[in-house]
Amino acid sequence: MSKPDLPPYFGIDPAEAATTLGQPIDTQRFAKAAAFATRGRDDLARRGYAPDGQKRLRKFSTWEVTKYLIPIAPAHLRRVLKANPDLPQGSGEGGAKWFTLEEVLQLRDHFATEGAGWREYKAWRPEGLPAKVVAVANFKGGVGKTSTCAHLAMSAALDGYRVLVIDLDSQGSMTSIMGGRVADEWQTAFPMLARDFALHLTRENAVRAAAGQAELPLDETLTEALQVSPRNLIQKTHWPNIDLIGAQLNLYWAEFQVPVWRMQMRSWALWDSLGNALSEAGILDDYDIVLLDTPPALGYLTINALAAADILLVPLGASFLEFDSTGRFFDMIYSTFASIEEGENRARRDAGLPEIGFQWDAVRALITRFDPAQQTDLANVVQAYFGDFMTTFRQEVTAMVGQAGEQVSGIYETDYRNFNRDTYVRGRETFDRTWAEVKEVILGTWWRDMKLAEADGPAPAATGPASIPPGERTE
Repeated sequence: MSKPDLPPYFGIDPAEAATTLGQPIDTQRFAKAAAFATRGRDDLARRGYAPDGQKRLRKFSTWEVTKYLIPIAPAHLRRVLKANPDLPQGSGEGGAKWFTLEEVLQLRDHFATEGAGWREYKAWRPEGLPAKVVAVANFKGGVGKTSTCAHLAMSAALDGYRVLVIDLDSQGSMTSIMGGRVADEWQTAFPMLARDFALHLTRENAVRAAAGQAELPLDETLTEALQVSPRNLIQKTHWPNIDLIGAQLNLYWAEFQVPVWRMQMRSWALWDSLGNALSEAGILDDYDIVLLDTPPALGYLTINALAAADILLVPLGASFLEFDSTGRFFDMIYSTFASIEEGENRARRDAGLPEIGFQWDAVRALITRFDPAQQTDLANVVQAYFGDFMTTFRQEVTAMVGQAGEQVSGIYETDYRNFNRDTYVRGRETFDRTWAEVKEVILGTWWRDMKLAEADGPAPAATGPASIPPGERTE
């Protein structure tokens, strides 16, 4: 009689199972595993890099330039290049020319000056207003925060914007995608937080000195932080118009150190540290868009990101658990920031000072890794309950996105010749449409800010196609 076909978890022999075990694991074994993982991570992160280990952005073909980057016909581009030999001519033979992104940006500038005034050769933004700060956050891991943040940075860069990406996740995934190198916590956002506390302590000591009171000591960390300019933390990437403040494991130290500083001086507004650093250093004047990639937790780094942000993007999958988790994330944001407002305003009322309140220009939840064949009904439910918090487009899963992720790259960095062209177009559309919705929010908030500035004083100038705001162009 044959044995029944039982599931694999039946019939396990304990004695035989014991022979497969090694010695008990002590703490040192984790150090060895971590060392192996570091070597493996570096190996994987360099796949697709140049032989010298450096990431380099690929070139873009005439087809890509005219289809996605500059709204002109290929024949017209060829005529303009022939008539203007001083413009970048691209590399390659015949009509199939290839251009670096730096060259594409030069061509954008030319067409914005010489081309038809109604065409959108350069992305619009008002001058005289600061960069828009966009935080990508959710305390559930695996929802596509880093992938979404990275592709938004690349989309904005291809659109001609100057982008700064700040990696606040000590796992450093964004840093790897951008090819960043971070030796220790002093090359991360940590000194920005430490510097803000040190500056607050210095101002407090000035008050104490004037009152004849003993000054509070600054330890070695705070003294060193005062010597670090936030600008010195910024590193170039392989994208000409994307810069990076990277992350590595020691950044997590901030989650322990920030509350210690707050206990030492309750008057320190710890949630404003990152925003203060960006403003103090003039960084918001150097870029158009600042993207904050946050850790999967509502810790002090994420709180700083949320407080600094003008716009909050919340990626989530179309599943019950991710919908439930995102709802709890919104509840925790409410509880955290309402608590801050209540505590601060109680003290401000007693001191006769104006009250504070947190505000965001816009919040959008974005469905990622979407499978329309399996998840449409649940996605519709999520859309109904979150309402105007939701984007209308859902990022679909594609083979191209998966392959790019395996190479620690974004889809915009992947050569379309590695795919069927239709596959490339569909895969790229996933993030093009996401960027279109986010860009619409950014432009709308800039427009609203510009109108408010006009009401308060001289109107800021505008940059972009013939300085004509979107929606007011005619052919």
